[in-house]
Amino acid sequence: MRGRKPKPTSQQIAQGDPRKHGMGKLRQKLAGEPKVSRGLRDCPRHLKGRARSAWTFWSEELAVMNLDRRPDSMMLEGACMAYEEAVYAYEILLKQGRLIAKRAVDPKTKEITVIDVKRHPAIVIEHKALTQMRAFCSEFGLSPISRTRLTLEKKDNATEDLMAILSRPREPKRETVQ
Repeated sequence: MRGRKPKPTSQQIAQGDPRKHGMGKLRQKLAGEPKVSRGLRDCPRHLKGRARSAWTFWSEELAVMNLDRRPDSMMLEGACMAYEEAVYAYEILLKQGRLIAKRAVDPKTKEITVIDVKRHPAIVIEHKALTQMRAFCSEFGLSPISRTRLTLEKKDNATEDLMAILSRPREPKRETVQ
C-alpha cells in the first residue's frame, strides 16, 4: 500500500503544519521549489467544444489557486484533449452499450443469431483517455503535488561548518576579572 499523496507545501503551511514537520522547514522547502512565470497562454485555436470548456474551467481554477504557470500550458492542452476523448467514448457507450454482439447466419435455421459477445472498443478508449488526463493533471506540474515533488533541496553544509570550527586554532583563554 502506498499511502496518501503528500499535500503541497503551501497547503501544509496554510493548515498550520498538520504533520508537524516544523514551519521553518516547510517555509524553507517552499522557498526551494522552482519558480516559473505566472499565467497560462490563451486557449489553443484547435481546441473546440468540451476541450475548450475544460481549458477555460481549469485555467480559471489554476489562477484562483495561484498555480497558473506558463510551462503548464501544453500539459493543460493535453489534459483537455484527453478529457474530450474520454467524454466522447463515454457518449458512444451510452448510445451503443458496453457490449457488442457478433452475429452470423445460422446455416441450419437460416436466421441471424448471436455467436459471440465482446466488450465495446470504446471502453478501452475511454479508460486510456482518463488515465492520460489524470497523468497530465497530476504528474507534469499541473497539480500542486507535482510542483512539491520538484523541490530543489540545498546541500546540507552542517558537517563542513562543524569541521571548519573544529580545525581552526584555539583562541587563548581570557582571564575573567572578579
